[in-house]
Amino acid sequence: MPTLLIVHHTPSPNCQAMFEAVLSGATDPEIEDVRVVRRAALSATAGDVLDADGYLLGTPANLGYMSGALKHFFDQIYYPCLDTTRGRPFGYYVHGGNDVTGAVRGIESVTTGLGWRRAAETVTVTGEPDKDAVERCWELGATLAAGLTD
Repeated sequence: MPTLLIVHHTPSPNCQAMFEAVLSGATDPEIEDVRVVRRAALSATAGDVLDADGYLLGTPANLGYMSGALKHFFDQIYYPCLDTTRGRPFGYYVHGGNDVTGAVRGIESVTTGLGWRRAAETVTVTGEPDKDAVERCWELGATLAAGLTD
C-alpha cells in the first residue's frame, strides 16, 4: 500500500485550517489503499521519508522564508534521502501574513536538489484562508493521495 507523508508546521489557526483541509482531501473515503502518515516537521525523520512514496509539505512563511521547523526537517533528511527518493511526487502549501515568495523559493530550491517531482499545484495563501483556499488545500491532499494509486 503506498504511503503519503504529510510534514507540517501548524503554529496558527490559519495554518491549522489549511492542514485540516489537506488531510481531509488526502483521507477522502473515495481514495482507497493509500496510507496517510502525518508528522510535525520537528518530529519527522529520514526513516519517515524513506518509508513514504510521496510527500505533502505545509509551512507558514516566517520572516520571508519557510518555517525553521520545515527547514530543520529538510536539514535532517536531505543527505540520508537524497539518492533514494529522487523522482518521488510532492506538493506543498504555504501560509503568510502578506508575502510567501521567499518560502516558496526555499522549498522549490530544496526539493529541486532532492530531485522530487511536483505532482500538484502549490497552494499559497496570505491572510485568512477563504473558502476557495480551503478547497484548493483539499484538492492538494486528494490529488497527491490519488496520484499514489496510479
